[in-house]
Amino acid sequence: MSQIKEIDNIVSVEWLHNHIHDKNLLVFDATISKVIGDISALANIKIPGAQFFDIKNKFSIKDAPFPNTIPSTQQFNDSAQELGINNDSIVIVYDDHGIYSSARAWWLLKTFGFKNVAILNGGLPEWKAKGYITEVKQSPKSYKKGNFKAIYNPNNVVYIESLDEISKDKNFKIIDARSSDRFNCVVAEPRKGLRSGTIPSSLNLPFNKVLNDNKLKQKEELKSVFNKLTEENQHLVFTCGSGITASALALAATLAGYNNSVYDGSWTEYGTLKIS
Repeated sequence: MSQIKEIDNIVSVEWLHNHIHDKNLLVFDATISKVIGDISALANIKIPGAQFFDIKNKFSIKDAPFPNTIPSTQQFNDSAQELGINNDSIVIVYDDHGIYSSARAWWLLKTFGFKNVAILNGGLPEWKAKGYITEVKQSPKSYKKGNFKAIYNPNNVVYIESLDEISKDKNFKIIDARSSDRFNCVVAEPRKGLRSGTIPSSLNLPFNKVLNDNKLKQKEELKSVFNKLTEENQHLVFTCGSGITASALALAATLAGYNNSVYDGSWTEYGTLKIS
């Protein structure tokens, strides 16, 4: 078996099929239900050998007041090591939707200093479409503890305390990944009791606008998408409902060459704590 030394931020299902037996490769299923729901409602099959990257229970603060809150460095470190992640591992993450919550796993790994992680372009739907084999999901196994050491990168994250200043700073652009109907307050927020609204000076880019069906658009297409909303050298700050689809825009912006961060609390936090 060969050993990979480095990887880009996105790989094709053909690439994974050819490298799935490489000795330092780890594959993670980072699926969550869209917006609200139970993981049990999703596909009961997975890519062979894939482990579950549990965003909700292992890689978020479970008792935080808002969903998907970024964990502490120690929590992330321990949870990553439990999955057998080593400093020299190559990690591929995917989800059952195509590209959705896998981007959050990618962003978290990058935020805590793990560089060799890539999204599987098209996720499980694309894997199945190519006729590649799958296996039934089973109860999680125990793995040899990894030696990965988490190092938090604060440049990847924006917190609510900074937003008022950022919204007035021309060097930044806040971009909201929610649907246009949610952004424009045409429909109610899906979370019970959460008011509709937008962060001041933010623009809307529904996350599916960076996708072609289940797959991410090509680099030049992504550049064109962001060029229409931003000015040269602006730092992009992504928000959404709870930090999931904001991470998908962060992936797209990274591939297009833009410096960017994710507002971790997103609209669930802002709409709760800020008075309209």
